[in-house]
Amino acid sequence: MEAAAQSPSLTDRFTEWVVTVMEVVGAPGVGLLVALENLFPPIPSELILPLAGFTASLGEMSLVSAIAWATIGSVVGALALYWVGRAFGHQRISRWAAKLPLVDPDDVDRTVTWFVRHGGKAVFFGRMIPIFRSLISIPAGIERMSQSWFLLLTMAGSLIWNTVFVVLGFWVGENYAVIEEYAGWFQRIVIVVVVAAVTWWIVRRVRRNRARRPGQPGQDSGPAASDA
Repeated sequence: MEAAAQSPSLTDRFTEWVVTVMEVVGAPGVGLLVALENLFPPIPSELILPLAGFTASLGEMSLVSAIAWATIGSVVGALALYWVGRAFGHQRISRWAAKLPLVDPDDVDRTVTWFVRHGGKAVFFGRMIPIFRSLISIPAGIERMSQSWFLLLTMAGSLIWNTVFVVLGFWVGENYAVIEEYAGWFQRIVIVVVVAAVTWWIVRRVRRNRARRPGQPGQDSGPAASDA
């Protein structure tokens, strides 16, 4: 009983493995792990990134290199999924998602819908939202978004997300697990900002369309008046 109680949890084992990869491979190991996180959404970046900061605080790598390699890994993983979407299309990818564990096909459909509505904003802010962070690359490929524009938005959004969590991990050191607990709050803030921005854009568009309507009857009455 005591031995079973003292056995390390799955999270502890994953943490040890992540730290080992970073210690053995160095900063490029951060990029490798983050790229895998992009390709396999169940792997939590909220744990990998603070661990990268913690490892940097031990002197295994510099803080700048940890952030740089994390961003490189984000871009590489995102680009791979971009080309998956571009090569195979929406329907085939949805069928594959239904067969994968821990992946909900509805998430793929929602991500595609969100991208169609918001385009570049979806790519940028999507890098800071769970699950969407990985999946948003697929509809960008499906809709054949400009690759250079996609890379720029992905790099910018990933750099912000990675910097926040790597720096926090560097600051809190061995208490990095605390960051994972509060990561949800940061993600909620991002979602609120996105929703507020989209709502503002919709309201502005509706008001603009309403402002144009009074001129339309006048335009139609012109020919009628001239005919008279």
